[in-house]
Order: sequence, then C-alpha cells, then structure tokens
Amino acid sequence: MILGANHVAISVPDIDRAIAFYCTQLGFEKVGETGWPAGTEAADRVLAVKGTAARIVHLRTSNLLLELFQFAAGSPTAQNPNRPVIDHGITHLCLAVTDLDAEYARLTAAGMRFHCPPTQVAPGVRTTYGRDPFGNVIELEESQGRVSPYEPPRIY
Repeated sequence: MILGANHVAISVPDIDRAIAFYCTQLGFEKVGETGWPAGTEAADRVLAVKGTAARIVHLRTSNLLLELFQFAAGSPTAQNPNRPVIDHGITHLCLAVTDLDAEYARLTAAGMRFHCPPTQVAPGVRTTYGRDPFGNVIELEESQGRVSPYEPPRIY
C-alpha cells in the first residue's frame, strides 16, 4: 500500500549554499544530516553508480521533506541552470504561498531569478516560476479553490 509522498531529492554542487537558500529564503528547517563514504556497497547498488560518496541533508516545511545530496565522488554532471521546464524529468518543486506578490518581491530582492512576475493562470490561481542558485525550478503558487496539500483530497 502506498501511503503518500515521503520526500523530494535534489543533487546540488554546494550543499551549504543550498541549505542557506532553502532555509533562509524559503523557510525550510534543517532536521537531519547523513551520508556515506566511497565504496559503500549499498549506495552503489541503490544508485546504480559505483564509487559514490555523498553528504545528505534533510530539510522540511509543514508538509514537505526535501533531501539535498552533494556527491563528493562519482563524477556528477553539472546541470544546465537554464534547463527548460518542458524537458523530460522532474520539472519543478511547487511551494504554496499566501501572499505571492510579497514573496516575489522578497525573493527577487534576495537575488532569486524568476521567469516572470506573478501571473494568474486560472480562476483563483496565481503563480510564478523561479530558480534556486543551481537552476532548479521552484514554483510559488497562491491558490483558492484548488487541491491543497493541507486538506483531504476531493472526490471528483
């Protein structure tokens, strides 16, 4: 039986910078840290990559656990910080907000790069996409009357 989401994981080149961004700018809280040294057989098997070593930090908000990886071995490839959101794979992380204009202004002043100003995309739904320091896309969404992670799902 699947119970629901557990976490979202992001591989980053500088975990301390990622922690600072996600905690200071987006309100996440650091709740744990772990990792493994190169030659850890279980990690090699699970990741299907030999010889990795990593530092892992868990951050959380009220309804989301974020797992950050910084690989010290295994030769990760840098991502394109301008990767289009239409490319295959995970496209973005969405955070619910209550005052989109204020968050957009605050994060813009802090140096976050956005695709566009807050935009209404449906009745009661305003959104914008921005990027963390490594180019990962983060959506900020202010919505009314839409499925919320804080409420039980509606039956259609």
